[in-house]
Amino acid sequence: MKILIMGLPGSGKTYLTERLVPLLGSAWFNADKIREMANDWDFSEEGRIRQSNRMKTFADFEKSHGRLVVCDFVCPTMKTRQMFDADFTVWMDTINVGRYEDTNKLFERPVNVEMRITEWNDNNQHDVAREVLRVKG
Repeated sequence: MKILIMGLPGSGKTYLTERLVPLLGSAWFNADKIREMANDWDFSEEGRIRQSNRMKTFADFEKSHGRLVVCDFVCPTMKTRQMFDADFTVWMDTINVGRYEDTNKLFERPVNVEMRITEWNDNNQHDVAREVLRVKG
C-alpha cells in the first residue's frame, strides 16, 4: 500500500510521517532526502513532475514487495498526485500559505483524499495509522 502525506511546505508532513512510520512498520521516503540523493533542486513544474515520478518509483518498488510505504512530499498539483497514484492520501491542511511563494501559486487543493488533517494534535499519527490499517484490511 502506497501512502501519500501531502501539503504545503511547513504543514507538518514530515513531523506526522516520522511518528506514523513506526506505528505502521512501513518504509518511508522523504522528498527532501530523495531530492538530495538525486541532486535535483529544480522546483519548476517539470522538476516537480520528475520528483513525483522518482517518489512513485521508490514507493512502487516497496509496494511490489508487499510493504506499506509512506511518502511525504508537497505533491502540489492534480497532475503530480495522479502520477504518484497513492492508495491512501493524507492532506496536511494545517496552513493556508507555505514558506515558498512559487509553491503557493502552483498548489492545487486536492478534492479526493482519505484523510484531511486541519490541526496538529498528539493523536494524528494514531488516527492515520488506524485508518490506514482499516482500509488495508
